[in-house]
Amino acid sequence: MGWVRRIRGDAGQTTVEAAFALPVLFLLVLLLVQPGIILYDRMVMQAAAAEGCRLLATGDGGEEACVAFVERRLGAVPQQDNFHVHSTGCTWEVRCEGGAAADRSQVTVRTEVRPLPLLDVGATLLGLVNERGNIEVEVQVSAPTRAMWAQESLGGVRPGEKVGEWCEGD
Repeated sequence: MGWVRRIRGDAGQTTVEAAFALPVLFLLVLLLVQPGIILYDRMVMQAAAAEGCRLLATGDGGEEACVAFVERRLGAVPQQDNFHVHSTGCTWEVRCEGGAAADRSQVTVRTEVRPLPLLDVGATLLGLVNERGNIEVEVQVSAPTRAMWAQESLGGVRPGEKVGEWCEGD
């Protein structure tokens, strides 16, 4: 008689609840992973662009050297399409502007990220993807090439102008 009571009990309720809860839990994990991937990409891109601005400001090489430097730093992003689309050709776009002679240096880094499965449908419906079905991520960093006090002190930023000011001050 004990086995009949066990069969009629609520022993299967846990299985039914798990069958409902596991897909919902899986979807919640997916919803948390995609923003984490994009945040990681943005952090690496931001750091690489800031280092590129510092390289431009010091004047150690031109824009080509800056682009190569930033692209080396971007190697920290895995070459997996959900982090950075690389299978159909590298989508890194690095643009360096300015330099030691300019007042400001600016580095722009852009890439594409393929949304995770199941989330790509939602991203498409929300209009977050481009014509290739990828999310575009862009970071732009701009920084002065020298401190403001150095630009304003003694009549300019060029050494010849400063020497003129020193000579006139006597």
